[in-house]
Order: sequence, then structure tokens, then C-alpha cells
Amino acid sequence: MSLRKSAVHALSAAALVVAGTTGAQAADEVNVAFFLEWATPNQIPKVLKAYDDDMGVPVNWTNFDAGTQMTEAMLAGDIDISYSQGLAPFINAVNANAPIKLVSIAVQYPANDCVVRTGEGIDSTNASELEGKAVAVPLATMADYSFRMMMRALEVDVSAINVIDQVPADAAVSLADGSVAMACGFGAASMSKMYEAGAALMTPEQKQEAGIISFDVVSVTEKFAQENPDLLRSFLEVTHAANESFSDTDDEVMVIAKDAGLDLEATRAQMADFIFPTAEQQLNEYFNEGGLASEAISVVGAAFATPENPARDDYSAVVDTSFLQ
Repeated sequence: MSLRKSAVHALSAAALVVAGTTGAQAADEVNVAFFLEWATPNQIPKVLKAYDDDMGVPVNWTNFDAGTQMTEAMLAGDIDISYSQGLAPFINAVNANAPIKLVSIAVQYPANDCVVRTGEGIDSTNASELEGKAVAVPLATMADYSFRMMMRALEVDVSAINVIDQVPADAAVSLADGSVAMACGFGAASMSKMYEAGAALMTPEQKQEAGIISFDVVSVTEKFAQENPDLLRSFLEVTHAANESFSDTDDEVMVIAKDAGLDLEATRAQMADFIFPTAEQQLNEYFNEGGLASEAISVVGAAFATPENPARDDYSAVVDTSFLQ
């Protein structure tokens, strides 16, 4: 579907930020990581090149299958900013002393589902029967976090499960062909295929009661943040402007759907469960003492701690909210 000229102008006006960057920048382009099948309002300024216009440099977007891949790309110097990296892969990276920082919340959403294959006869009342079976999980991602938290809440011994590391698209295939009894993942298309093959282990209400909530973050390399603070601030300004101006029109949703590789219905369904907190909300409700993100960071840090990469007593050193102010 092509947008009418007037609609393009309307979308562009909604997405653009008036304030521009000033002063010389060390970077002559910015490389950003993102996910397909993950519908967010900032895809409107992405498509319309509003990021490029406001930041004053070309912005190159590369899609990844998992947040762990984003970390690897940042450490390799290929990515400057990761948009909507899962909190779990971010925490795993900083537990291993990776030189990256969290600068914003991208989106809050219901904890990722784990789907039990039809015919297994397993649900939340007898989840211990997963012990001894194969389960597909994209390791060190928010789906992995959700899986671990659900197993803890349902008193299942994770060490007794044959956990297979697979990205969601591959996990959906494994679930459908019976290679695994359960698969955990994210992404509208992958999850739709999983739901066709089975049913979610826990309901949204059960996950919420168990305290299982999820955040994706905007993370950056320390080097980029130190050398290009104005570019980073502008990136976040454009992102938050897109979030605040999004009005769920067909034209807007179609731009997002096309860029995300989804159809209109799947995009609306996915975004209905998403929360995009403003900069002010993040400072006052998420990163304040006892805030939603502050608490979640500690929980995820402990969940993924290992003897080689233990949890930190204090994660404040890897969180920099100054770019939101």
C-alpha cells in the first residue's frame, strides 16, 4: 500500500523533532540495530528518514534475530545503538563487563510466552512433566528470562530439561514438527506459528501474578555515548516524539507493518500489548529508586548470574539516564 502524499506529510510532521543537533560530531554515520516482527512507532521516522534529517548524518539500520547478536555486533564495532535490545541480553553482557550502557526503555510488554505442543498434555498445573523433555529457547534473551521465571514459579527443575538454543523462527519449526515439547520466543510471525502448534503454558494473568514482566532497552556502546552525546540525545528525542505522536491510524500502522515484515492485523495485535513510556515517565517511574526498571534490572541480573559472570551488587554504573533529560 502506498501512502498518499498528504498522508506522508502528516506522518513526517508527527515523527520529526524540531530541535536539531549542534556542534561538530565525531561520527559521520550511525549504525542502529533493530528487530523485524517487532512493531514500534519509531519505524515511521525510520522509514521517512526523519532520524537522518534530525541527526544530520546517515542512519543505517540492521535487523537481528536476538539481542545477544546485537551485543556481539556492538562489541565488534559494527553497531552503535541497539534499539529494543532485551533487558536479559543487555544484563548478560554487562555481567561479563561488556562496555555498553542502557540509556532508555524502548518498550514494556507482557512476558514472552512459552508454548506447549498440542498432544503433550502439559499445562501450568503439571508443568513438572516438562522435565526430561526437549524445550527450544533462544538463550540469554528475554524469552529465556521468561522461561526461567515461569519454571521457577511452577517449581520445575530447569536442569532436568533438555534446553535447545534456537532463535524463535527455528523454535517454531521444531515445535510444529514435534522435535520439542515446548518452545519459547518472541516476534509476531514466529509466535503465531507456535500458537498454531500448541498453547501458552501460562496465561498473561498468571505471569503477572508471578511478577514476570519484560522490558526492552535502548543500549549503546560506551565509546559512542562518550564521543557523540548530541547524536544519541537526538536519536532518543526522535524516538520519543514518534511514540508520543503515534495515533494508530491505518496509514501509520501500514508504514510500521511493512517495515516490521508483518500484516496490518498482526501489527495492531502486537502493539496493543506494548507500552512506550515517555522520557518523563522513565525518569519518575522506571529509573527512580524502587522504580519498575530499577527493580527488573536487579531481578534479571540475579537470574542470569553465573560463577564466571556474577550479578552486580549495583547496576547504576551501566545505566545512564542523562540523555533523557
